[in-house]
Amino acid sequence: MKAKNYRTMERPFTRVDYIHGAPQARLAKYDYGAWQSNYEYRLRLVARESVQIRDVALESARVAAGKMLSQKIGTNFYLIVRAHPHHVLRENKMIFGAHADRLQEGMSRAFGRPVGRAAQVEAGEDVLELYVYGKDIELAKQAIKVAASKLPKSYNIVLERLETRIQEPQTAS
Repeated sequence: MKAKNYRTMERPFTRVDYIHGAPQARLAKYDYGAWQSNYEYRLRLVARESVQIRDVALESARVAAGKMLSQKIGTNFYLIVRAHPHHVLRENKMIFGAHADRLQEGMSRAFGRPVGRAAQVEAGEDVLELYVYGKDIELAKQAIKVAASKLPKSYNIVLERLETRIQEPQTAS
């Protein structure tokens, strides 16, 4: 199956007690960097339309943005993945190859086996959140753009200036 088959929203399938062999989410961690209460700016990556994002795409976006930021500005940032992959993806595998003259049609509306996880993100919902200082704002914008290029569909980058000291944000883990 191609990855684009999993982009459209479908009915969420999250009850893991009923799913035998549901894979774990392949996100190593949901927050990255060093938290400090005096960050000046917050950048948010906001989905323009509803989309399902696979866990490996979220991990790829986190790693790409985090690596770029840590190489350029060290630990003066804090990156959070806000989308959590609860939805279990299924695939009904078909037989093809040796001695298969035709592709198998299979049962209609077959349930399928679990093959991965995805986060279901509605339009206007945050996918990533990044806290930085004012001197690093241009680099942070570039890092968020790199992260957005790893994800399906299109996103807006929202820049907010933080006026007062902020408390540590709650992570999705």
